[in-house]
Amino acid sequence: MPHRTIAIGDIHGHLAALNALVDSIDLTSGDTLILLGDYIDRGPQSAEVIQRIIDLSRTHRVIAVRGNHEEMMLQAFKNEWYYNTWMSNGGDIALESYGGDMDRIPEAHLDFLEQLPLVYELENHFFVHASFTPNRRLDEQLPNDALWGSLDDITHPHFSGKVAIVGHTPQSTLKILDRGYIKCLDTACGFGGVLTAYDIVNETIWQVTEEGKSA
Repeated sequence: MPHRTIAIGDIHGHLAALNALVDSIDLTSGDTLILLGDYIDRGPQSAEVIQRIIDLSRTHRVIAVRGNHEEMMLQAFKNEWYYNTWMSNGGDIALESYGGDMDRIPEAHLDFLEQLPLVYELENHFFVHASFTPNRRLDEQLPNDALWGSLDDITHPHFSGKVAIVGHTPQSTLKILDRGYIKCLDTACGFGGVLTAYDIVNETIWQVTEEGKSA
């Protein structure tokens, strides 16, 4: 089987969905799995999702970019406003998965989140959580755009000509939003939707429900 590059949209604490999707993909050691951020919050198993990603990265090639929910969690340790914002955006549920105490979040999980890049770049594609600034180099993207940006503000491709693969903006249709130069894989997992994986070369799509059933 040729080596594949497969991207997965926002997981939001749904371990059953992540496990089922990884099984459906039949991931091999030669594949590259790219995760688009928002691994935590809203779903009941944020801690378990983070651990699953860490474990997967030990046996497979896994690239995980930073989402705004990971950013809120990290900043919650430093800033009361961010803590309150995180709590009101599903952070309360994430914290429950750690026993309800910030001090019980393992250092290994925080270290993992700290090293997450904003952007990952390939020859013909780049991967970022939310959005991008078309006229800025990919290694110079602004955190606010990469983590929080709106797809409504993107009206033309990145100047590199590369296709952007993003998450962040839930698609109520439960289908990939495809504008050619930008594809959004957030199909509302965490909002009663489905979790989506997408092979960027042959365009195979896999989807499962939040409970891990085929969609």
